[in-house]
Amino acid sequence: MADRGDRTRIMTSAEVGKQAGRLMRRKLRLEVEAGVDAGASVVGTQPVVHVGTQQGNVLQLNDEAVSRIHLEVASVGDRVRVRDLGSTNGTWLPGRVKVTDAVVPSGSRVILGRSRVRIDVLDEVVAESLSAGPGFGSMIGESEAMRAVFALLERVAPTDETVLITGETGVGKEVCAQSIVAQSRRRSGPLVVVDCGALPPSLLESELFGHMRGAFTGAVAEHRGAFERANNGTLFLDEVGELPLELQTRLLRAVEQRTVRRVGGTREIPLDIRILAATNRPLEEEVNRGTFRADLFYRLSVVQVRIPPLRERPEDIVPLARQILKECHVDPDATLSDLRVVEYLNRHAWPGNARELRNYLRRTSFGGNFDDPGTRPIDLPETNSEDVDLALAFKDAKEEAIRDFERRYLEQLLARADGNISHAARIAQTDRTYLTRLLIKHGLK
Repeated sequence: MADRGDRTRIMTSAEVGKQAGRLMRRKLRLEVEAGVDAGASVVGTQPVVHVGTQQGNVLQLNDEAVSRIHLEVASVGDRVRVRDLGSTNGTWLPGRVKVTDAVVPSGSRVILGRSRVRIDVLDEVVAESLSAGPGFGSMIGESEAMRAVFALLERVAPTDETVLITGETGVGKEVCAQSIVAQSRRRSGPLVVVDCGALPPSLLESELFGHMRGAFTGAVAEHRGAFERANNGTLFLDEVGELPLELQTRLLRAVEQRTVRRVGGTREIPLDIRILAATNRPLEEEVNRGTFRADLFYRLSVVQVRIPPLRERPEDIVPLARQILKECHVDPDATLSDLRVVEYLNRHAWPGNARELRNYLRRTSFGGNFDDPGTRPIDLPETNSEDVDLALAFKDAKEEAIRDFERRYLEQLLARADGNISHAARIAQTDRTYLTRLLIKHGLK
């Protein structure tokens, strides 16, 4: 894709990232030095460059030993971040050093399948605008990372482009979707949300596409699916990574053609809808595992918005806390004037991200009664100073930490709700079916 001349110029490494109101990012050049595609090269201008055999990768290879979306690369200053995306045969540095997620010097070679690719960081940069304000819709953030997200959302919200929102559990993907809709031309139309992880496949198909009377046992009347109900508005597919493979073909057709056919029906129903989707799963890895269709991934990620976790933007923790406390009718100035509170908020890892921060502040600020806001100061938990287990890969250690957080949260949530799951779901502001699945997962039900 050709670059616009007003966005690109040569800069020194000292200048990168230092222009006010802009985020400066180096371009990458990838050249295939060995393999069936030897001599091929591309210059990547996107924040993340994908390499693999599937059409849609920035560098598409014909090497049968390479996975469909094999790896991603990104510039980090004058170095390169290389991340394997769960490929079948792995990504290697010369000398048979396996790479999972690493930052390597410019000019490094990586081996994937039977191909060797050299990656160079160029002096040429792409200047990405940052939002002038510390928020977008209901989202807030003062960090450069979030202001870059807001700038992207400001550009894409008024359009009808399909958007895939990615990020860890609790970063605010649903809030992002709601904010996009609020700034779109469809703001006055319906917003229909489908949690793809909360319904069994037998019900999910009917929920998405609708059904005719008599289509199956129990179908005693016609049912308009989510696609139909979202006509002239927006359909938000939350946790789309949980969608069973057998339904993905039907979803792909609906996304491509903007038509649906009810279960048991014969008529194609045309639709005027915008589609937003969200997932906490790395869909590129799911594509390589064969559990998510590559063509559906690319259809949903016409625009991909990644919301970074709180640990990557600690400067947003206190502003978020301030907003949450206001929502709880607690004076944020009085609460955050206690430096011990601020120190704890900044020190804690928040593996559950903004949702964990919100629930912590609600729990400690409201005391034992969530209906009558209190004003007592936040209780400071003891700091967990245990060393991390460096014998585990980062991904495995993170997943273990999240599992531990989930179980502790659920135990305390059930105690607060006296074992009443419906009450617990209301406290946690989550779907009862999803909460039930979590409780079963952790052996608490």
